[in-house]
Amino acid sequence: MRPKTLDEFVGQERLLAQGSLLRQMIESDEVSSFILWGPPGTGKTTLARLLASNTDGVWQAFSAVMSGIKEIKGVMAEAEAHFNFGGKRTILFVDEIHRFNRAQQDAFLPYVESGTIVLIGATTENPSFELNSALLSRLKVFVLEELTVEQVVSLLRRAVDDEERGLGRAGLTIDNDILHGIAVYSSGDARTALNSLELLAGVLKRRGLQTATEEHIKDAVQQAVLKYDKTGEHHYNLVSALHKSIRNSDANAALYWLARMLEAGEDPIFIARRLVRFASEDIGMAHPQALEQAVAAMHAVDLIGLPE
Repeated sequence: MRPKTLDEFVGQERLLAQGSLLRQMIESDEVSSFILWGPPGTGKTTLARLLASNTDGVWQAFSAVMSGIKEIKGVMAEAEAHFNFGGKRTILFVDEIHRFNRAQQDAFLPYVESGTIVLIGATTENPSFELNSALLSRLKVFVLEELTVEQVVSLLRRAVDDEERGLGRAGLTIDNDILHGIAVYSSGDARTALNSLELLAGVLKRRGLQTATEEHIKDAVQQAVLKYDKTGEHHYNLVSALHKSIRNSDANAALYWLARMLEAGEDPIFIARRLVRFASEDIGMAHPQALEQAVAAMHAVDLIGLPE
């Protein structure tokens, strides 16, 4: 179901509006090096493939997960040959570029600087943290946003109805309420949503059914995707949300963010220490016993752990 044209692409309206820089770069094949930064399943690789289908340059793609410095040097040698003898730039797409260490990233520098390659990177991590400053200064960063529930539903509806690339020939009856449930569970990740839809179709097929119900969603999805990481953007965003919810005296919100972090595997000691800091800095003399309670909670978590 990967889009074949920009008009099929769902989401990222701000980046891909008519006349926008990224859209002009893709449609005119006048590309300079850039990074696509955003959550999983928001269209980073799809945008790169759309660019690939529209370029006259030499397209090369590899994943930082599977490649090392040897592969990088091999690609750079080929790029130099294309540039020197054919006059063509190599457009190099690197998925998960944040997985490369500093030395591997440095290997791109002279080729980006000389124009031998146009580097396009995709990452789920903040480039300011994960890319060295010399490389980052030569790249434009485009930020992709998490898809809304409505956008994910539209993608799922297309997949259900499409007879060529989707499930249209299966003759399944899956109404929008069911698709909405899948979209909510996917947390804005189109890939997760489409995988869940495929699993749902498999559940129906094995049971000899044509119509999906909410019970079938639970079988296919299992549980919601909780986006979280131990040291990256989600880590800081969620602990900040916890902190601000307490500051705003919103107990329900604070408990929600606390549960989100614990369910996603956060170290309870980290949260307990943050609460001690909050009790000291934000509450302070307004309620001196708050600090005592927070310290006692931290010690209890340290000595006994969860769930006690």
